[in-house]
Amino acid sequence: MFLRCLTATVFALAVQPSFAHEFWISPERYQIAPGETLTAAFRVGQEFKGPSFSYIERQSTRFDLVKGETATSVTARTGDNPALETTLEKDGLWIIVHETSDNTLTYKEMAKFEAFAAHKAFPDTLKDHAARGLPHAGFKESYRRFAKALIGVGNSAGQDRVIGLRTEIVALANPYTDDLTNGLPVQVLFESAPRANAQVELFAKAPDGTVTITLHTTDANGQITLPMQPDTEYLADSVKMIAIEPETATGPVWKSLWAALTFKTP
Repeated sequence: MFLRCLTATVFALAVQPSFAHEFWISPERYQIAPGETLTAAFRVGQEFKGPSFSYIERQSTRFDLVKGETATSVTARTGDNPALETTLEKDGLWIIVHETSDNTLTYKEMAKFEAFAAHKAFPDTLKDHAARGLPHAGFKESYRRFAKALIGVGNSAGQDRVIGLRTEIVALANPYTDDLTNGLPVQVLFESAPRANAQVELFAKAPDGTVTITLHTTDANGQITLPMQPDTEYLADSVKMIAIEPETATGPVWKSLWAALTFKTP
């Protein structure tokens, strides 16, 4: 059985539509047999819904398939959509890893930045913005995405691990083989250190396509146990905001780092 209600120790609540667009890796199937083709797309959207985007080399910093301690670069060409199509021969838990290059957006009004900071739980960002004497409009944010997807091949045995991304979410149990009665424990890291009091936004897509969104907060060790349901696709998302000094007069003054983890329960 799976956890069907939240305990008092887990902070979760229904949320309104996101003020930002998540990026995630979307496999056609999360569990396959050895020798079958794995197909996975890059998606950008809100509420765990969005179109697939082509692989673009200049916008990709890292694109790997990881099994155990071995990481293999994915061979992809600009324009590939889906971004990944390959055959996996070996049983076990595989991890798709993708890190984007930096992108930049401009806030034309302060209200959108305030809404984003509130939704993603950056309590000190607005105070820091004022203390730095930054403008209320026309300022820029740089952002980078760090996405992982867990794939079960054959017996699906294995364990997610720290990949070495600047920020990442690590599953501390195997969603395909372990007992998820009490949920799935995960850990959020930033520069290899646990992120205490980090918000994790969990998107759960039921078989009928209905998406439920809940918010959770990590403990002092950067860990949280996320509630699970059977036959459900999940996206766990956590964002880190850091202040940066602009390299030019019009350069970004903030940088957001987005960690995403996708998987599907049997």
